[in-house]
Amino acid sequence: MSLIHPNCVSQSQFAPAPLSFHGVPRRTKKLSAVRIFNLAAAGRSLVSSNQTESKSLQLGKSSKAMEQLDFERGVCVPFRKYSPETVRNKVLESRGAIASLMLRGVEIVWNLGLYWTSLMYDCFVGRDEEVVPFRARQLRNLLCDLGPSFIKAGQVLANRPDIIREDYMNELCILQDDVPSFPNQIAFSIIEEELGQPLEAVFSKISSQTIAAASLGQVYRATLRQSGEDVAIKVQRPEIEPIIYRDLFLFRTLASFLNGISLQKLGCNAELIVDEFGEKLLEELDYTLEARNIEDFIENFKNDPTVKIPRVYKQLSGSRVLVMEWIDGIRCTDPQAIKDAGIDVNGFLTVGVSAALRQLLEFGLFHGDPHPGNIFAMRDGRIAYVDFGNVAVLSQLNKQILIDAVVHAVNEDYAEMANDFTRLGFLASGTDVSPIIPALEAIWQNSAGKGLADFNFRSVTGQFNKLVYNYPIRIPERFSLVIRSLLTQEGICFTLKPDFKFLEVAYPYVAKRLLTDPNPALRERLIQVLFKDGVFQWKRLENLIVLAKENVAKMSSNPALQAKAIRSTRNWQFERKLDLTDTIKDGARLFFFDEGIRRQLILALTEDSKLHVQELVDVYRLVEDEIDIPTIAREVVQDLPNVVRDFMLSWSDSVLSDR
Repeated sequence: MSLIHPNCVSQSQFAPAPLSFHGVPRRTKKLSAVRIFNLAAAGRSLVSSNQTESKSLQLGKSSKAMEQLDFERGVCVPFRKYSPETVRNKVLESRGAIASLMLRGVEIVWNLGLYWTSLMYDCFVGRDEEVVPFRARQLRNLLCDLGPSFIKAGQVLANRPDIIREDYMNELCILQDDVPSFPNQIAFSIIEEELGQPLEAVFSKISSQTIAAASLGQVYRATLRQSGEDVAIKVQRPEIEPIIYRDLFLFRTLASFLNGISLQKLGCNAELIVDEFGEKLLEELDYTLEARNIEDFIENFKNDPTVKIPRVYKQLSGSRVLVMEWIDGIRCTDPQAIKDAGIDVNGFLTVGVSAALRQLLEFGLFHGDPHPGNIFAMRDGRIAYVDFGNVAVLSQLNKQILIDAVVHAVNEDYAEMANDFTRLGFLASGTDVSPIIPALEAIWQNSAGKGLADFNFRSVTGQFNKLVYNYPIRIPERFSLVIRSLLTQEGICFTLKPDFKFLEVAYPYVAKRLLTDPNPALRERLIQVLFKDGVFQWKRLENLIVLAKENVAKMSSNPALQAKAIRSTRNWQFERKLDLTDTIKDGARLFFFDEGIRRQLILALTEDSKLHVQELVDVYRLVEDEIDIPTIAREVVQDLPNVVRDFMLSWSDSVLSDR
């Protein structure tokens, strides 16, 4: 028995990963022109100062792993905290570094070697399966003993079915909540160093016990002396940065010995997996980046009165200390307290699922660690998030491919689904997907066949885990966070309401997005959903409209929205109707300008040698209350010059092409 994926790990080399601009910057939409100019200028300066060193290193194979990650993600990383070269230089810059590395390397190899030997002995004597619970606990304790880098590695492995067995994953999930704290005296000393003044000068009181402890830091509750506001103080573990850099260097060195196995079993090198891990770990280590993450979430949800994001006290924060607004909420693991507070559970769950889906499909920036300790129910029905050190980014391209995969699943096009896996980085380019197609079909049909009443992500994920364990599939870090995020939030829903149906809330949201999203690319995918094998799916269109109307109705009547509207002087605008204006306009444009779509729609109305007037009437009855005819007519008239121009251009192109 082996706890490690039989097809484990992957390659890349210590490389400088200089500035890379493979896609759209993560925060482009929020950057002012001045900030963009400053970023570019700083980037040019950095490149210039390291030109000689970088040029030779970029040409080496050591840069391939980071370039592959950038290409897969489709995002720009103007300032990268992690690169193999940076880690190596940091570790080797001091005297005595070699001796420290050797001692730490011996400690790691000795402890992991003993553990691996015990696994091999279990397998030899034939008791490998019966001792799994014991060995899983032993692994968790071993990772705790080896320090914060290994605790973080264990937390990552808890979401990597492509690397480790599911029974071990379940045990490692405990590491997300159960981590020992360090002494208050040391924590308070670090806070004073970052503030540059005594604690008493800033805080009138501070808790004597930690509120929460994690692998990289811990949290206290305090009260600001000047304003009397309650705040949360997140303080980093002492001397953790050099430990992290040293361990990352050793991780990558050890990974180089596993490249062959990893390439065969996962389709990538072990070093690539270490690079993904190292990049996220160093980002999480810098609290100034976490402060920026919080600001981004505040910006994204600024017009959503159902979501609460704590504000940051930047003047009191630094790279090792983060001071945030205190969230006075109820933990989502306490359903009785939520009910006692008079919170409408169904409304709260609708808010939570919608907020999660908005992060994933709308913003592309989502909370990567939404365990129960990081999500709270506010007494007015809002959902509150805390701890933004671990966030993940999905580029516009990644979001579109995800939507393509959903469309292909709906249309039961499993060959294209497998190709979507390649485009997302789950499979190495050029991998033969034919063996995976039947497995994908079995998973989806087995799950979707049960209907919304019995469908849940955990059952699908369990089957998917078996798939990735037996095929050369690697789960990219950002998607392992997506999977964990959805599973965790579904688990919270089940805790609050055991008979909750996640997809009964998720489907209406997705339906509304398909029908009303301002992104034309998403509405183009609506066409793909509505046609199957060239046949228009009238019933599918009706279901989408019904589900979308359901989402609007649930959100507009949500108690959190009503409470916010009553309390706030701000004029919150709630969607009372399903706004199909842009969708109808796009549909009209497609009908006039796209000959293929026009032909398909005409066939849809006349297929089976009959006019489908009744189906058209049924659809109209569903949307007649949602359509504002005067508004649509006014917008059509305003857009008429553009329509005429486009028609003339289309006509002239067709005339020229005929010649």
